[in-house]
Amino acid sequence: MLRVLVADDEVPAREELAYLLREDPRVASVRTAGSGAEVLKLLETVPVDALFLDIKMPGLDGMDVARLVARFRVPPLLVFVTAYEEHAVEAFELEALDYLRKPVRRERLAEAVRRLVVAREGGEPGADAPTRTDPDESIPVELGGVTRFVARRDVLYVEAQGDYARLHTRDGSHLVRVPLTTLEERWAGAGFVRIHRSHLVSLAHVDEVRVDEGRCTVHLGDTELVVSRRHTRELRDTLVRRARPGNDRA
Repeated sequence: MLRVLVADDEVPAREELAYLLREDPRVASVRTAGSGAEVLKLLETVPVDALFLDIKMPGLDGMDVARLVARFRVPPLLVFVTAYEEHAVEAFELEALDYLRKPVRRERLAEAVRRLVVAREGGEPGADAPTRTDPDESIPVELGGVTRFVARRDVLYVEAQGDYARLHTRDGSHLVRVPLTTLEERWAGAGFVRIHRSHLVSLAHVDEVRVDEGRCTVHLGDTELVVSRRHTRELRDTLVRRARPGNDRA
């Protein structure tokens, strides 16, 4: 059961979203706030599992609030609700679990709540052990001024490019403003493993692992990636664990 806080400076939008959330049996309580400052004040006294944040608010906007709560010892999960598409990439960088466009449809809101529940089942928000994971997570990418969404399940491997990362799919590649180390931590529970300082691969898409004269490589379709000596044993141990009887991910 989720304890939710909805923040929006527009009363009709705030009340409509709160109403829809209260109808969801997975939501235990819904509080509302009309500004970023009010959100921070409520968080001092009220336990909250998830924030539904409007982005455009006077004073502290939704992005400002998200950056501040990220410093909490146990930060609440984040869902952004906005009429604007251009903030999707920044929302992903702040580890938002979802990004809803106004007007919010009941079915789309139910999916956002499902994602929150999945994240909660993985552990307390902000806890050190589990990583927030969602099998249907979508990654916003910018292409020619247009924001598209790439499903994580379609990502074959990720390549480090400085402070950025390039997502490789069967249809092409996409540059995102997220370091490879961040994706490594966030996607560990979704079957992504580090094989090199420059590469993170999805085990679900690995066709073969070859060892030839001490040189280890993984094959994803026509792509061959070298596994560094440092990560070879880790990869082998991970594959052994996944292949054990009773492991449904094998």
